[in-house]
Amino acid sequence: MFGDILSKLRKSRGLSQYELAERLSFSRGKLANYEQGTRQPDFETLEKLADFFDVSTDYLLGRSDSPTPSPIDKDEEEFQAFANNPSLQKWYKDLPMNKEEDLRLLRDMWETIKRNK
Repeated sequence: MFGDILSKLRKSRGLSQYELAERLSFSRGKLANYEQGTRQPDFETLEKLADFFDVSTDYLLGRSDSPTPSPIDKDEEEFQAFANNPSLQKWYKDLPMNKEEDLRLLRDMWETIKRNK
């Protein structure tokens, strides 16, 4: 399924396997193996393909019929990226231990920052 989807996306852009492989710094053989289903991409490669074609990884994997994530999925994806970011985990885990007044102040400060962008 992944190989069929990848092939369809590549062809929809009018790219040969050689052209796509060159743009993504892959070998043509590696790309051909993905399309034939004899090789599966690693996470980094899957992300690279999804970014290039501007589709979700779920779409590439055949888990979704929609090329782009729904807003709820996108929100969840962004939250998971935030929650799993090692540099932010300590801060995130400390939040519930604060007083409600401090959390309200933090929310107000964040809203101010967002408005000033």
